[in-house]
Amino acid sequence: MKPTTEPRIAPNERPKTYRVKSFGCQMNVYDGERMGEMLDEQGMSAAPEGEDADLVVLNTCHIREKAAEKIYSDIGRLTKGKTQEKAPMIAVAGCVAQAEGEEIMTRAPAVSMVVGPQAYHRLPDMVDNAVKGKRSTDTDMPAIAKFGALPTRKRRAPSAFLTVQEGCDKFCTYCVVPYTRGAEISRPFTGLIEEAKRLIDSGAREITLLGQNVNAWSHEDDKGRAIGLDGLIRELAKIPDLQRIRYTTSHPNDFTPGLIAAHAEVDKLMPYLHLPVQSGSDRVLKAMNRQHTAQGYLKLLEKMREARPDMALSGDFIVGFPGETDAEFEETLSLVDEVRYAQAYSFKYSPRPGTPAATMDNQIAREVMDERLQRLQASINRDQLAFNANTVGTTCSLLVERKGKLEGQWLGKSPWLQSIWFEGDAQIGDMVEVDVIEAGANSVQGVLRK
Repeated sequence: MKPTTEPRIAPNERPKTYRVKSFGCQMNVYDGERMGEMLDEQGMSAAPEGEDADLVVLNTCHIREKAAEKIYSDIGRLTKGKTQEKAPMIAVAGCVAQAEGEEIMTRAPAVSMVVGPQAYHRLPDMVDNAVKGKRSTDTDMPAIAKFGALPTRKRRAPSAFLTVQEGCDKFCTYCVVPYTRGAEISRPFTGLIEEAKRLIDSGAREITLLGQNVNAWSHEDDKGRAIGLDGLIRELAKIPDLQRIRYTTSHPNDFTPGLIAAHAEVDKLMPYLHLPVQSGSDRVLKAMNRQHTAQGYLKLLEKMREARPDMALSGDFIVGFPGETDAEFEETLSLVDEVRYAQAYSFKYSPRPGTPAATMDNQIAREVMDERLQRLQASINRDQLAFNANTVGTTCSLLVERKGKLEGQWLGKSPWLQSIWFEGDAQIGDMVEVDVIEAGANSVQGVLRK
């Protein structure tokens, strides 16, 4: 039989195994886990590593450069040389699905279903349609509806994600999130507390609160009082077996005095803050529609360090934004030198279809962006190594997350989100004390305290 470009659909035959392949941010990881839980509820099981799955869900991210084209490449690899009976059923989910919609269905006949990030709770019904020979697309964006339709959490790892807020109202000129995730919405307080407790009951000891602008979360508590993210954190901290709380990603404009105070007053809130700045140039920030200045950002970080002197700082940077001059890039390097990030993420600007920046004049040459990125990353790597080196000789608590590559070796995260490895008697989920004895750029070695 000839290889097929048609969807893999055999009437009355449901997929028995699945694989969810998530790209991009932590929110996609959360969404991918929840889709897996829904498919488990339908009687499917995750395909073992190295084995083909009957159903493959490509949970896409539009932040990736040439994201759509890479998804088509993945689809091609899944179907190459396979007959209709052997090819997997394919679902495309996430932000590329939201942005491309029917275009994916037209260009990729092997895809059975396309579902956006606000509609994936309907995935089981779409699988039913595919079994009946019907292809379907769902890119509706109902506010919050999906969370009420998702099954009970079954996460058993010691660290878990919990989405509390979705969407974005900021409309940065380079970003597609407002178009693919929709307007800012906050999940209700009660549902979040209940989901957190279920995660703890299933083995989680650390929860990371997620949102496109997580610190924009606001709602009423169980007594009808308006609270922000700091209030939610304080309530979560009351859960006895929850030992650590983190949150990401924040926007400088949504930071409140209450959230700063929480870092000084809530022991379970970890001393780590990821706060993107994107550029050290006020002109570039204005062109990006970031709505904050470099100096305002630095003053905010100063307040955070006053509240929590051991705070580890992280950020995001875009180099080569349209019109960025050499002098403006130097302003970014100066900001990095002043902050001394414990870690940071940096990217070359790449245009996203439909965003204002994609049509701006003075697009920067690729070779210029390459050179700037190398210089920026050299500064970031320098500071990351210095931060890790400064922890040598200290003792810190460690949440054991997984086994290491060698027998008797374990890995976990410090309060400052460093990866630390050690040898000794431990189990996944343990909280242990280690003495830090050696530091590298990306990991730290510890010795287990007896």
